[in-house]
Amino acid sequence: MSIYVGNLNYEVTKEDLTTVFEEYGTVSRVSLPSDRETGRPRGFGFVEMSSDDEETKAIENLDGAEWMGRELRVNKARPRDNNRGGAGNRSFEGAPRTY
Repeated sequence: MSIYVGNLNYEVTKEDLTTVFEEYGTVSRVSLPSDRETGRPRGFGFVEMSSDDEETKAIENLDGAEWMGRELRVNKARPRDNNRGGAGNRSFEGAPRTY
């Protein structure tokens, strides 16, 4: 399972998140996505912990907590939707392909 952490301050580092989540157990992995074009943080991240119980405890304690001037949104991460809507991966049934 992975934890979604939203509404992050743009100054947050992986080390910052690790320190906060370590209060609830062992942190296995932290990811802070950045914008592809600008390289700037996107204001959210993902944390993986060593057990579901630790993740549940972290979610219960950190969701809605104020940290670095922001109210955190912390919940179970949902699986990524592969249908991202880009025109490059569309296929229309019955329509001829043009290349």
